[in-house]
Amino acid sequence: MAGFWPRKRERAGGEALIRSLYEEHGHALLAYATRITGDRAAAEDVLQETLLRAWRNAESLASGEGSMRSWLFTVARNIMTDRFRAGRARPAEAPETETVTPVEADHAQNVVDSMLAYQALQTLSDDHRTVLVELYLRGRSVTETAEALGIPPGTVKSRSHHALRKLRDRFGPGPAALEGAA
Repeated sequence: MAGFWPRKRERAGGEALIRSLYEEHGHALLAYATRITGDRAAAEDVLQETLLRAWRNAESLASGEGSMRSWLFTVARNIMTDRFRAGRARPAEAPETETVTPVEADHAQNVVDSMLAYQALQTLSDDHRTVLVELYLRGRSVTETAEALGIPPGTVKSRSHHALRKLRDRFGPGPAALEGAA
């Protein structure tokens, strides 16, 4: 019976940590996941899973090593990547066109770049942002994007050109996620 109480205290400390993480980072994580997935319900699932993983790692997170926000965004991105891959399962005769690079040892800069790209995308019109999300975040071709959005391929090309030009004019060469996009 003596071993029960320390575990209860550990769990209560972990719950307090998760509550504070949600209050501090929940809105930003939810906005990030919603923007990437395009689905509020899926984004809420990503947020919940991210916080569950934080709770499971509460002891190491509480040690204060590294950036908590970077860790949370990386976990959320990994969850979304896993879900995206699971949803993209195709028959064997359809070749896989997208390659995903493995997570590097220090991925904090990638998380920061993703956040900057997200903020930059918020400055665009809905039409321009939607085209860039389809092309660069969802990895669709011009033809696939045109079909998904119900617009001609020429409109997709034009919107992506103008959107990227606006981002470069406003932010310069910008995050690695936007470099070489056009």
